[in-house]
Amino acid sequence: MADRIETTAPDLGVATIALTVSDAAATSEFFRAAFDFEVLSEEATQAGTACRSVTLRLGREVIVLDEHRPPGRPVPADSRSYDLWFQHLAIVVNDVRAACDRLDTLGIRYTSPAPQRLPEWNPSAGGIEASYIRDPDGHPLEVISFPPGKGDARWQSTERLFLGIDHTAITVSDTEAGLRFYRDGLGLEVVGGSENWGPEQERLSGAPGARVRITSLRGAAGPGVEFLHYQAPADGRANPPDARPNDLWHVETRFQATDVEAALARLRPARIDRTAEAGQGIFLRDPDGHALRILPAP
Repeated sequence: MADRIETTAPDLGVATIALTVSDAAATSEFFRAAFDFEVLSEEATQAGTACRSVTLRLGREVIVLDEHRPPGRPVPADSRSYDLWFQHLAIVVNDVRAACDRLDTLGIRYTSPAPQRLPEWNPSAGGIEASYIRDPDGHPLEVISFPPGKGDARWQSTERLFLGIDHTAITVSDTEAGLRFYRDGLGLEVVGGSENWGPEQERLSGAPGARVRITSLRGAAGPGVEFLHYQAPADGRANPPDARPNDLWHVETRFQATDVEAALARLRPARIDRTAEAGQGIFLRDPDGHALRILPAP
């Protein structure tokens, strides 16, 4: 385990997750048709290079679609679940097979050949059913269902097929370095973990021989953050050092903190960008290059 910093953590949670997209209107229609997201707002913006943003909600959770001009680079066609730019949204459903049947009618691209049920020998993950898919720009998404006794109690609802967003998962190169940043720095709490392997995990990840150490963290509010640390395959590619917010693989986890400066003082990261502070929070990257923004709580 990483050495823990014994100071009071700022009150911080995930406010939203933002995806860079090629066409905000078309992608919002995809999320509406595929997963029953509702549009909360659409606006033209001059924030950075983003020219249009659409805010969507599913259940209690909110995502933002940012369209940039000029557009950046596409998601690499050969992206793999163990490459370090991998980040997905886990969309909770009450019936993963019914969800995939619906997605089939929309011509969804799958990473997993079929929904996978994780085996009961794994006490933390056994009985969870999931499938990895991709949106029209190539962003990875997960549809996931939790058996009774696992996940938040609200994920047992049968009122709707698509219920909300449980977490965003990021591939990391080193769990301990991730914990120093997200737990000791940002103040997220570790709420679970497992080590997954076997044919079900291989098919889910689309990665032969996959063995994944999973660590689940949560803040004061919003979806959790989940580490995917691939023990195998071990040749995941690094996040490009010249990655930019208009690149289509850019996914930004936006946190809200009651004390932004306290959070920054604890993090001491090398890659803080204070040029976006005027109403846009503070942009930074974690040890593996995943993008974050810390916003003041309202």
